[in-house]
Amino acid sequence: MKFQGSDNYVATPDLMLAVNAAATLKRPLLIKGEPGTGKTMLAEEVAQALDMPLLQWHIKSTTKAQQGLYEYDAVSRLRDSQLGDEKVKDIHNYIVKGVLWQAFTAEKPVVLLIDEVDKADEEFEAFLLEVLSDFQVSIPELGTIRAEVRPLVVLTSNRARDLSEALRRRCLHVFVDFPGAAVEAEIVARKVPGFDAAAAVHVARFVAGLRKLELKKSPSIAETLDWARALLALDIRELEPAAVRSTLGLLLKHEEDIRKAEPKVSALLSQSRS
Repeated sequence: MKFQGSDNYVATPDLMLAVNAAATLKRPLLIKGEPGTGKTMLAEEVAQALDMPLLQWHIKSTTKAQQGLYEYDAVSRLRDSQLGDEKVKDIHNYIVKGVLWQAFTAEKPVVLLIDEVDKADEEFEAFLLEVLSDFQVSIPELGTIRAEVRPLVVLTSNRARDLSEALRRRCLHVFVDFPGAAVEAEIVARKVPGFDAAAAVHVARFVAGLRKLELKKSPSIAETLDWARALLALDIRELEPAAVRSTLGLLLKHEEDIRKAEPKVSALLSQSRS
């Protein structure tokens, strides 16, 4: 079975090729791009399209490598020891399996999403490189855990920092940019029932123009969809300067971006109609 996009995700040929190559070659897939371009959603749609369970590990700056393996519930063990519970003698009763452990011991292939890996530190990255090299980890108290069935590993990065050369060599790469206006119009038409197809094109072209303004945060696809839903709910059928200015806060999340965009609304609307 190959990934060919889905009703919920409009995938480009390059993107479909990268996903299917990673699945065939059993190589991790590193998806890079700006926030809001659908990287996380891609992993979710791949799992659904390929009928594979999805395990997600959302990385934060405070995430420690061991959390992906297991966490030791010392509080529960202390409580049980005070109650005289016999199960305190077996440490396995207090080991909470992390997503890596779950993925490595799954009976059938899973999609393992390691989301926003660029938020982690270099120590975490070194650990991840070791794990992805052999698809096994050694735990002193419990021995070696080896993936009998390799997961399809998807890593996402917002490019907050450069990942190491070694990790990048280990992965297949694909860059997900904001879609072109034609593709984004198709996304709007699919995701916002009742929204006029011509209006979807107009909306997508206007948003594409906004993204060229060097904003602090460009509108994400999700924000385009929110805007389209609001326009539909407010029965705004024609994009006019006054209506656009009054709803810019649905697209732009920073005051300085709104101030930069407001004087250019008329020009952007004119360009979007051409």
